[in-house]
Amino acid sequence: MSKSVLIFDLDNTIYPVSSIAEKLFEKLFAVIEKSGEYDGDFEAVKLEIQRTPFQKVAGAFSFSEQLLKDCMEVHINLTYKDPMQYFPDYELVQKLPQTKFLVTSGFSKLQHSKIDNLGIRNDFEEIVILDLQETNDTKKDIFRRLLDKYQLPKEQVLIVGDDINSEIQAGKELGIDTVIYDRLEKYTDLNFANKIDNFAGLTKFL
Repeated sequence: MSKSVLIFDLDNTIYPVSSIAEKLFEKLFAVIEKSGEYDGDFEAVKLEIQRTPFQKVAGAFSFSEQLLKDCMEVHINLTYKDPMQYFPDYELVQKLPQTKFLVTSGFSKLQHSKIDNLGIRNDFEEIVILDLQETNDTKKDIFRRLLDKYQLPKEQVLIVGDDINSEIQAGKELGIDTVIYDRLEKYTDLNFANKIDNFAGLTKFL
């Protein structure tokens, strides 16, 4: 059966986080580097912050309680006001007739500012921001809720994202088809039949 609904991730799926990271996280990176109260390499921490929800990064690198508190204070009112640009092939997504949803993890204020700067708010039937400060829900919970709310048959839904351990895994557990968008060549050493590096390749899954 053809797909009538597409659910997208935001960060590194619609735009590259690296394009704004140094400016966006300048103060946050400075706080972390000055503190030094974490395990592992600082460059690895910086890289992971660009592709994983912050609270999970803090746990993975064993941030001290004080460092976590200081970082949360920086993060809570963080926004991005400069111009942003989505991946050029996202324009192909905008032309697709399917109903689209956006499900993203992160701090609400920051995620909303990015969505508005990208000018993509009206591309989606509904936008859900999974703010880990406010909820213990996972993307799996959100996907299940969208299915129920809009009475969506699983076989008509396709989840598109860049993280095999987040939205892709959640879709798999719910029995929903998924596509890995690997524009940044994160999984070049892994052979996935459902992997694309350009949205032009999305049509064969629809």
